[in-house]
Amino acid sequence: MRTTPATWTEADAWLTVLCQRGHLHRVRAGSDGTRAVQRARHSRPWTLHHLVLAFDWIEDLVRDVEQRDTEMRR
Repeated sequence: MRTTPATWTEADAWLTVLCQRGHLHRVRAGSDGTRAVQRARHSRPWTLHHLVLAFDWIEDLVRDVEQRDTEMRR
C-alpha cells in the first residue's frame, strides 16, 4: 500500500525505463501535462491525460511483458 501520492515524475521514470529496455517505442510529453506513448513503431499512440490512467497503462504493459517473458521461458 502506498503511503505517498503518485507523481508524474514517478510515472516518467517508469516510462523511461520501459523505453530504454525496448518495451516502448516512443514517449512524448505534451505541453498540457499529458504523455503520448507508443508501444511499437507502427502502433497507434496513446495519450495519457491523467496520472491515474498513466499508471493503469503502465501496469498493463508491465503485466504483458511479464507474461511474455514467462511464456518464453517455458
